[in-house]
Amino acid sequence: MQSNAPATQAAPALVLFDIDGTLLRRAGPHHRLALAEAIRIATGFETTTDGIPLHGMLDPVIMAEMLRRAGASEALIAESMPELVRHAQAIYAESCPNLERKTCPGVRRTLERLERSGAVLGLVTGNLTCIGWKKMERAGLRRYFRFGAFGEMAPDRGVLVQKAVQEALRQGWIDSRARVSFIGDAPADILAARAAGVQSIAVATGLCPADELRGFHPDILLRDLRALRLEMVL
Repeated sequence: MQSNAPATQAAPALVLFDIDGTLLRRAGPHHRLALAEAIRIATGFETTTDGIPLHGMLDPVIMAEMLRRAGASEALIAESMPELVRHAQAIYAESCPNLERKTCPGVRRTLERLERSGAVLGLVTGNLTCIGWKKMERAGLRRYFRFGAFGEMAPDRGVLVQKAVQEALRQGWIDSRARVSFIGDAPADILAARAAGVQSIAVATGLCPADELRGFHPDILLRDLRALRLEMVL
């Protein structure tokens, strides 16, 4: 967790956002290349993300699967993971491009409106911490987000949502009356929101078409964030 704002009066709502496919898209190969390079440095294995269904996965899970497909043992994967996490974050921090023109439709306007409404905004993403924050910085979105829950913090996305809600409550940013929503573009985001007991809002700006997302029964399904109305989250 990381906060960039002091505790204030409890807000009426907590709105959590996935990053890839929800806030940003077509961000380039730099992220997956950082994972592969981290694996090469830490273990010597040459790996690729080819054939791995990355959508909605956590970075440590992706790296574990990359190693597994390259023939690494489970013991080596577990032993190497802390070093992999460190290297991947450092490599991405050096290679991340400018992402200001890679935001999904309606993102900036939506974040500005939510900020003015008094809602607390946070990230829930499979990205490692430094990778997630670097993307937000390079996209010019960092200032909107008070904190985040990231890929190395939990074994699955549902637990990440739970951790984010617990942190907001612990900090006093929200109380038990606050409405909580998780906005994402993948079936994994819908399932995570449901597992955590919060409202799921799906946006069809990632790899999954709207019809596929509809099959997972999100509470709200939007073409993109331009269709988000404040009353949906407040």
